[in-house]
Amino acid sequence: MAVKRLGKGLGALIPEMSSASAQGSAPAQPVERLNEIEVSKVKPNPFQPRETFDPAALQELKQSIGENGVIQPITVRQTESGYELIAGERRLRAVSELGHDQIPAYVLDVKTDQEMIELSLIENIQRENLNPIDEANGYQRLITECRLTQDEVAKKVGKDRSTVTNFLRLLKLPARVQKSLIADEITQGHARAFLALEDVGMQIELCKETVKKKLSVRQVEAAIKVRKKSETEPDKAQKILISPFIADMEDRLRNAFGTQVRIVTGSKGRGRIEIEYYNDNDIERILEVTQGK
Repeated sequence: MAVKRLGKGLGALIPEMSSASAQGSAPAQPVERLNEIEVSKVKPNPFQPRETFDPAALQELKQSIGENGVIQPITVRQTESGYELIAGERRLRAVSELGHDQIPAYVLDVKTDQEMIELSLIENIQRENLNPIDEANGYQRLITECRLTQDEVAKKVGKDRSTVTNFLRLLKLPARVQKSLIADEITQGHARAFLALEDVGMQIELCKETVKKKLSVRQVEAAIKVRKKSETEPDKAQKILISPFIADMEDRLRNAFGTQVRIVTGSKGRGRIEIEYYNDNDIERILEVTQGK
């Protein structure tokens, strides 16, 4: 049986089960066959989009399989020496660590690497709880390795084109920021906001500040407005007129308040400090900074 309708993922090939479980939702429609196969004969999936695995989630899965068995079979294709995994790496790892010799598996007739790549990536994107960077990399591989357009990718994974585009934009971020997103230190909202800054160094700096101060997305967006405004502020000549002491104090105050600060000097050593804000929440945040909260 040849693999067809790859764009629908494994749901186009595997019979529908009665309910979803903690081990993954069930696919739908016919498959070549369902077997009990030897765990030792299953090779890892070379096209696996997931690069990180949550140890706690894997432990929960092991406990579930230990108590209930493997409710959702893995999917594989047959090779000359055994089998190659298509989807279900966490289940395979859990069963292997539990010391089981066999695992239930749907054996699909997938003959080409092109089919394997597309089916594997789509299945994992649809069914696995991937982190945003792994998911973005999955979309990018569908585009580069399967020669799909963003529209085609969106249709195959059942998402809006804008969603796919937003994920792909995350790959433009520097590795340091991507690492924070993978570690769940920042959200996708934070990450997308950083893209408004063209300077990579500023993106990394603001990311570190966001993690350290636990800034909200709104606060990050406000800070970006300040930075972009300072980038467009002309007049290097005017800045030369500002004493090094005042310029240093302004920089320190900007860093402390996360917004634009100006020191306006007057006569007899007097002057004023101007602190910009963008909404009521920003005022509350600035007050909290002044009060040391």
